[in-house]
This record gives sequence, C-alpha cells and structure tokens, in this order.
Amino acid sequence: MKTSGSSEKRSENRKKTSGHRGRQLRRFGNSLWNSFKIAFAMFSKIPVPQAEWTRENMKYMFCFLPFVGAVIGGLSLAVSYAWTRFQFRNGFAAAVLVVIPVAVSGGLHLDGLLDTADAMSSWREKDRRLEILKDSNAGAFAVITAAVYFLLLYGAYFQIGNNFYVMCVMAAGFVISRCLGGLCAICIPPAKADGTGAEFARKSGDRAVRNVLIVYLLAMLALMIWVDPVLAAAVSVTAAGVYAYHYHTVMKYFGGTTGDLNGCLICLCEAAFALVLAVVSNFL
Repeated sequence: MKTSGSSEKRSENRKKTSGHRGRQLRRFGNSLWNSFKIAFAMFSKIPVPQAEWTRENMKYMFCFLPFVGAVIGGLSLAVSYAWTRFQFRNGFAAAVLVVIPVAVSGGLHLDGLLDTADAMSSWREKDRRLEILKDSNAGAFAVITAAVYFLLLYGAYFQIGNNFYVMCVMAAGFVISRCLGGLCAICIPPAKADGTGAEFARKSGDRAVRNVLIVYLLAMLALMIWVDPVLAAAVSVTAAGVYAYHYHTVMKYFGGTTGDLNGCLICLCEAAFALVLAVVSNFL
C-alpha cells in the first residue's frame, strides 16, 4: 500500500510539474508574440495587431527590432532585382531604395538623426542638448543634415543598387544596424531616467535580449562572408567603428543614450554601410 501511495504521489507531482511548465511555456510564447507586435508597432509602419504595452509584453521587444531591418532588406533586394530585370532608370531605382527605410520605419530613426544633429550643433551644455533632443521643431542643422544624408545615400545606391550581391550585403546591414541600436539601448546607460529609451530598456530582459542580438550579428556576419568575404570585412569594420564613435559621443556629450540617439546610430550605420560598399565594390 505504501508503494502504491508513493507511486500515486509521484504521478501527481509529475502532473503538477508538467502543468506548471506548460503554463510557463504559454506565458513565454505570449510574451514573445506581444513583444513582436510591440516592436513592429513602435519601430515600423507595418500594421500589426495591438498589444498592451506592459513590462512583460515588452520584455523581448528589442529581439524583434532587427526583423524590421530584415523587411527593409527584403524590399531593397526586390527593388535591386527589378532594377536589373526590368531595366529601370538608375536614378529612379536609387531614389526608391533611399525611400524604403524611411517608409517602413515611418522616419522614426531619421527623426533621431536630425534631433541629434541639432543638439550636437548647438555646442551647449549637456542638459541643454538633452532638451534640444526632445524639441519637435527642426532647426537649420537638421535640415542640412537631412539634405546631405539623402544625397549621400542616393549616390551610394546609384553605385551599388543594381549589383544584387552587394545589395545582399547591404540587406544584412539593415539587420546589423538595428542589432547595434538594440545593444545601444540596453548596454549604454540612459542619459535621463525618465526618457523613452530608458523606459524601453527597463522593460527589456537585458541579458537574454543582448545574447539574442549578438547571435543575430554573428548570423549576419556568416551570411555576408558567404556572399563576399571582402565586403563582409568592410561592413564589419565599419559597424565596429561607427558603434565605438557613437558610444564615445553619447557618453561625452549627453552622459548616456536616449531613444533619439539610438535612432541616430541606426541611420549612421546604414549610411556608412552604403558608402563603404559603394567604394569597396568599385575595386572588386
């Protein structure tokens, strides 16, 4: 009887454990799905079902930020293929490639670049720079930065847009830039405790998200090496250099990062990747 009772007790314990694990898996799955929806709702204009912006639902949000980059990369590759397949004019196709990231992201990261340009060009103290970042009005330096930014991108895409293999590396670059943006958000201290970037960082699972983003980076590196090792090396060195420069800049002039500064990093990476690929591919 004791043996039978012990067996029934062990069986009941196993059922409780199994039920607990099942609930944990469902909770984890719901958290991932909601984080995916919130990431696309926040960082893109792609329609997604709504989700409540709670700490649990936003925990893995930055894990899905690179997925927005994958969408941009996929659309860019489609344009590159159509460019050569249907013989579109170079100027038209290059302009479409410039517009795609802005259209998909809704200009969110570009807004960060322009706000940062105004703040950096003010040459004021740290607190005043942070106030300028929050100012919705665009100053003269923001307008100049936008003009130069789009002009450089247009020239770069005019050079590489009809080369499908180079554009494959650039497509990976859209994912890499958002991996670095996510790492910036969770690894660099926030400039203000009450800022948007700080709020998102607090609600994310730092260690797990960081590890996932690093895995994405390694996967993109492997993909680029498979396409072309020289271009992969050029983009990798550029990414490291831009991230190091950005880290130095935000810590020196802002005392930490913000949502706008993270968006600025993404834009800087994408422009730098396009320009480096345009130059390096010309000699291959």
